[in-house]
Amino acid sequence: MTQPAILVARAVFPEVLAHLAQHFEVESNQADTIFTKAELIEHLQGKQGAFTTGSERIDAEVLAACPQLRVVANMAVGYNNFDIAACTAAGVLATNTPDVLTETTADFGFALMMATARRMAESERFLRRGEWTKWTYDMFAGSDVHGATLGILGMGRIGQAIARRGALGFGMKVIYHNRSRLPAADESPLGARYVDKATLLREADHLVLVLPYSASAHHAIGAPELAQMKPTATLTNIARGGIVDDVALAAALRDRRIAAAGLDVFEGEPALHPDLLDVPNVVLTPHIASSTLATRRAMADLAAKNLVAALTGGVPPTPINGEVLAKA
Repeated sequence: MTQPAILVARAVFPEVLAHLAQHFEVESNQADTIFTKAELIEHLQGKQGAFTTGSERIDAEVLAACPQLRVVANMAVGYNNFDIAACTAAGVLATNTPDVLTETTADFGFALMMATARRMAESERFLRRGEWTKWTYDMFAGSDVHGATLGILGMGRIGQAIARRGALGFGMKVIYHNRSRLPAADESPLGARYVDKATLLREADHLVLVLPYSASAHHAIGAPELAQMKPTATLTNIARGGIVDDVALAAALRDRRIAAAGLDVFEGEPALHPDLLDVPNVVLTPHIASSTLATRRAMADLAAKNLVAALTGGVPPTPINGEVLAKA
């Protein structure tokens, strides 16, 4: 019997490809070319499944041009590259990789927040330029993390993991805003306090963004929101590009309306707004919050499990639009 055909749209671990090849006819992209929409459509012809990353946009146009497609499996927890409504209407299952990256991403988010608060990148550049000639009492004086108020916008799995690190490891006061308030059993161990967004912006010493991207979240942090923050506050974004208005943020950093920012994601990445490169009080990293070998392998394995289950009569472990399964 002919095996289903799939596209692995970006480079991935060879061991994962070997596993997929046991179940499918695999077209892989180990050259790691980023396909244009036309190229993606071309490579998806005759494919029942696709192993994707955030760089492959699956929308109504792609789905209409690829009628044999049955499942798209993202190697990511975020899925703003999928038009979920269009996938559901076309009967295409979409999956993602939650849970397996929670703790690693929270580690990185907390580290990025600390590096931002303590001006680590700025001071390293100073040292590398050979400008360190003496100690001074206020040299790169940053802000304390221990005992400070940690504000979290988006209190899902990763947000809660960051809150645990702050509350239990650093004695931070935790406030948060979310679409819905957490159950008391989740709030209580952290001493977390649910507040409205304005209060979150006003009271946080260190604000961390961990909310999913959606049309309603676009520029959730823009010039008006930045104006509500303390001039001593820091902003850390490990969520998605587009949640922050990068132009407004660069201006706020340049004018010291907030103290500093740590950014792992950018609007239009891998491009980033040049103004962010011109301000010293920002730590920039290239979307690597989940990047440990163990975690990236776990993400790839879970995406592969979703593909195998969806195309061999099993139950995919992490569907996004599970209603498609019910109709199958």
